[in-house]
Amino acid sequence: MTLDPMVWEQIRAGRAPDAEVVERIARSELAVLGSAGAADAGARLSASVLGAGPLERLTEDPAVTDIAVNGDGRVWVDRGAGMEQVAVSLGSVAVRRAMAVRLAALAGRRLDDTAAYVDAVLPTGVRLHAILPPLVSGGPHLTLRVPARVPLSFEDLVAAGSVPVGWGPVLRGLVERRVSFLVSGGTGAGKTTLLGALLGLADQRERILVVEDVRELAVEHPHVVHLEGRSPNVEGVGEVTMVTLLRQALRMRPDRIVVGEVRGAEVRELLSALNTGHEGGAGTIHANAASDVVARIEALGALAGMSLPAVHAQVLSALAVVVQVRRHGRERTVESIGVVLGDPGGRPRVVPVLHRVRGEGGNLGSGSGSGSEGSGSGGGSVDGDPAGWLALRRAARERLVALVGAEVVP
Repeated sequence: MTLDPMVWEQIRAGRAPDAEVVERIARSELAVLGSAGAADAGARLSASVLGAGPLERLTEDPAVTDIAVNGDGRVWVDRGAGMEQVAVSLGSVAVRRAMAVRLAALAGRRLDDTAAYVDAVLPTGVRLHAILPPLVSGGPHLTLRVPARVPLSFEDLVAAGSVPVGWGPVLRGLVERRVSFLVSGGTGAGKTTLLGALLGLADQRERILVVEDVRELAVEHPHVVHLEGRSPNVEGVGEVTMVTLLRQALRMRPDRIVVGEVRGAEVRELLSALNTGHEGGAGTIHANAASDVVARIEALGALAGMSLPAVHAQVLSALAVVVQVRRHGRERTVESIGVVLGDPGGRPRVVPVLHRVRGEGGNLGSGSGSGSEGSGSGGGSVDGDPAGWLALRRAARERLVALVGAEVVP
């Protein structure tokens, strides 16, 4: 079957490949290949022209969350238990580069020697990152983040054990009472999944403005507006930053402002928005522990030209709760729920009220503060004063009760 020449014939005629063209070409071979053969050929052609080529079957595997193609051509996937190599042949360096360029074009981006990397979302919702030599060794490197076919609801996460028993009402209370919060955690810990599920609990009359550098957050809600940043073109113009998008979002009559990932100077605009009457705002942030979140915000605030006192004042006023998530092998779970309070020195601190205890039998409970989570550099004390830390823990619990209600806090 000479599908490739037929595709080129369509292109020379001025028609870009699309689903209709692929289907017509496959139907034209129906008499030769039969129904099953024509359908199979059509699927292969669609994958090669409109999809991810040999990687297409991996993106369709519901267990796969990430795909990585290294410069040597080897392919790795993550099915929830870490990266593992799979036997997929992608051809020569030139063929792999052509595939990377084609995928970038499908996402509406340019990838060549003058724009040697791209971060974008494919029409299927798969997030694409591609980078070309000489910025990397060997051939092109591709990384694909595959979204869930159906966004997980909050009930799904509870049923899967991602939310410890008794904590569901607390997390629901954060959304229902319009408490501002951040979801923190490491790469692949499930921050975006949890945030999307929580936002799905918001009142359906609310208008949610979601600002992201690259669109990833999936929210099952009838009134969600997505704003997505844009990289500069090869002439260095046309960039739309997260800072700009956040300023636009403020003018779009939001009930909630959500930042998919806080990782730059946009932290200033987010904190300002949460301090000007936009309750119920949320976002995600990279941090290995809840106790690291304030330091992370301090660093991002410095990028925005904010002084430490200004950052501390804004955080204490704007941010109420930090939900920490963690990945343990195949499990992605909520590890702790902490409240932002000021310590005696006036510095914001994330004080855990509930944290997951991995004791005998994997028991869960609200920690006493003796663990490392939330203790920060003080190791379970405030300036070396254990009694001060215990007082802060009591104050944090009282604050969480005031935020979500005494009836839901375990």
